[in-house]
Formats: sequence, C-alpha cells, structure tokens
Amino acid sequence: MAEQIKGIGSITTATLMVMLPELGRLSHKRIASLVGIAPHPRESGETKFKSRCFGGRSAVRKALYMATVAATRFEPLIRDFYQRLLSEGKPYKVAVTACMRKLLTISNARMRDYFAENDTAENGIRTA
Repeated sequence: MAEQIKGIGSITTATLMVMLPELGRLSHKRIASLVGIAPHPRESGETKFKSRCFGGRSAVRKALYMATVAATRFEPLIRDFYQRLLSEGKPYKVAVTACMRKLLTISNARMRDYFAENDTAENGIRTA
C-alpha cells in the first residue's frame, strides 16, 4: 500500500497507521489539516497575513518529514515536484512542506483505494 512509494518504509507506514487511523477515510484537505501541514490563513479585519502551517499531530509530521527527505531523492514524482518548487525560488522548508502534503495525499488516496478494493464489511472498517 503506502510502502510502494519510495521514501515510505515500514516505520513510516506503522506510524501513519497507528497515529493516523483516519488515513484513507477523510478527504486530502482534512487529512492534511489533521497532520498540520495545511496552510491556514491569518486575517484580522482588512489585514491579511501570510498563511501558516501549524498544529496537528507532531509524531506523524516528523515521520512524514523524514519520508519526504528520502522521497525527494528517490521518488520521481516527488523529486520533480520538489525541483520545480526550488527552481521557482521557494525556500527549502516551503518546498519540503509542499512535498509532505503531496506525499500524504498520495498515501491517503492509496489507502482509500485499498479499503474500497477489499471487503470492508468483512473486517469492520467503515469508509466515509
């Protein structure tokens, strides 16, 4: 499932499954917000500040960060996306956070497809 992505190994998969049981059951926007890698706008009246990523489950975020560092070297889809962001002049942390979100979105979609493919009524898992 998620281990088919280069950069996501057994430890990251175990962390995602244990610390993020909603994986595959929520939309990609909600799962990114739950982990804390979705940008949240900051506004006050007419003043608009830069959007920031904050909150969420830190253990998942830490595991996902290390998986993303490996994926930017070995997973062609993530590597090309990362290189494009850097060539556009994005800072390192912005590029890595965007890649983390993409990696989480791919993992979420693969888990969703896995649950849809298998008989979910048999093992008691409900999909949203």
